[in-house]
Amino acid sequence: MSLNAVLFDMDGTLVDSESMHFVCWSQLLAPYNIRYSEDEFCQRFSGRPTLEAAIDIKNENNLSVSAQFLADEKYRLFGEYVKSNLPPIMPFAEQTLKAVKKSGLKMALVTGSARSEAMPILKGLGFYELFDTVVTKDDVTNPKPAGDPYLLALKHIDVAPEHAIAVEDTFTGVCAANNAHVHVVAIANHHTVDHDFSKATYRMKNLGEFWQWVQSQL
Repeated sequence: MSLNAVLFDMDGTLVDSESMHFVCWSQLLAPYNIRYSEDEFCQRFSGRPTLEAAIDIKNENNLSVSAQFLADEKYRLFGEYVKSNLPPIMPFAEQTLKAVKKSGLKMALVTGSARSEAMPILKGLGFYELFDTVVTKDDVTNPKPAGDPYLLALKHIDVAPEHAIAVEDTFTGVCAANNAHVHVVAIANHHTVDHDFSKATYRMKNLGEFWQWVQSQL
């Protein structure tokens, strides 16, 4: 393929932030006496939109509060938590981002997180300046698994879908890239090893392997 751009997911792909999301959900749900183990929660909800998770939790536990209230509180709690708690960086993430930037390829971040969740992480880790554009769930009407976030990012960087590659770690993210007709590499983390990646163009072990593949395309 003729490669002009790389589009990265954030949570679970560049940063190991799923445990942080779990901490915030646990804090939110504790007053309702709802408890999940971290593995159970992350395997089930990693990559899924926050509102979708909130709907499931509300319905399963017959909560009187609205799913939108739960989602809004989760965003608020995470926005506060991340101010003083940055997530670990995934293996090879920093090296790969800098190498892609140096190669001259355009680079976008496409995340299902809210802007209030993503920006403190990107700026705190020094990643924000590396991207040509950042698209969050707040920038589109239909977030992942819809293709809209990827299509918006491609529009911002003026690259056609067939000349881009996406990097994702969840079933939801792979579906989003597919829905935008973007080739996608699936790199599972320990929470998403059992996800269905049958729609991925490629499966790779880590971002180091992905960078080797990118070099072969240049």
